Amino acid sequence: MKIGLDIMGGDFAPEAAVLGAILAHKALSGSKLVLIGDKDIATKILQENNFSPDNFEFVHTTEVIGMGEHPTKAIVQKPDSSISVGFKLLKEGAIQAFSSAGNTGAMLVGSMFSVKAIPGVLRPAVTSIVPQVKGGLSFLLDVGANADCKPDMLVQFATLGTLLAKYVYNIENPRVALINIGEEEEKGNILTQATFPLLKSSESINFVGNVESRHIFDDVADVMVCDGFTGNIIIKLSESFYEIAHNKAIKDEFFDRFNYEQYGGSPILGVNAPVVVGHGISNPEAIKNMVLLSKTVYESGVIEKITQAFQ
Repeated sequence: MKIGLDIMGGDFAPEAAVLGAILAHKALSGSKLVLIGDKDIATKILQENNFSPDNFEFVHTTEVIGMGEHPTKAIVQKPDSSISVGFKLLKEGAIQAFSSAGNTGAMLVGSMFSVKAIPGVLRPAVTSIVPQVKGGLSFLLDVGANADCKPDMLVQFATLGTLLAKYVYNIENPRVALINIGEEEEKGNILTQATFPLLKSSESINFVGNVESRHIFDDVADVMVCDGFTGNIIIKLSESFYEIAHNKAIKDEFFDRFNYEQYGGSPILGVNAPVVVGHGISNPEAIKNMVLLSKTVYESGVIEKITQAFQ
């Protein structure tokens, strides 16, 4: 397979992305990495690090979508940007997966405009890994793609998260919980009150009820669903744990697992091809793991499983 990597995306691009590509190349087997961006700059970085450009394929681009640009306008107005070209290659089948640490909104818009949502999926969702105190991981979605949601969207997020946990992370019969302000069925706002009975009545979802935010790091569920506004606040607060512990020189195995580097990125679930979005501050190690996650998502067949589930 061929994995497309946007080398112009991220706060420390292109150097961090190119150095991450070197690390990924050493870890990949049977896959080719396609670097999308300024070939001349990438070649220079590779040569400075005594790494042959012949190890990669290149697709040269002349434009960059900045982190603060309006996603839809940027995709339309910058057709030769690394993100726009990456999605063009993905749509045409020239690459089988695409990853970027660049503008998250542009990655979402690009997904919807190019490979498009899987038929039946109301809105694709972005996932994030949540470490558990006793070890293991759970998955939270949505974490930013959909600030405002309807109940049936949260039910779909539960299905998407279940399939991700089962086929990418090998968790049998994943437990699904609804993020809420109390465990009781009647608790919450209009959205969670309307969503609870839908999840409870679903035969394809292993629903275990509500979970309060103070328990999201306990082993209470494998998949937790909420609207993207709530999820984004939760995940950014969680990221601060690692930064605070690191800055205070606190060594703790649990807080160390909040380090974004080891996870690489988050798949956009519900679109017709593997698309992985990395953190804007991704360093080379994070870029490497983002590429490896792209490969894992493709090889797991989860896209096909989602397509079947929504037929």
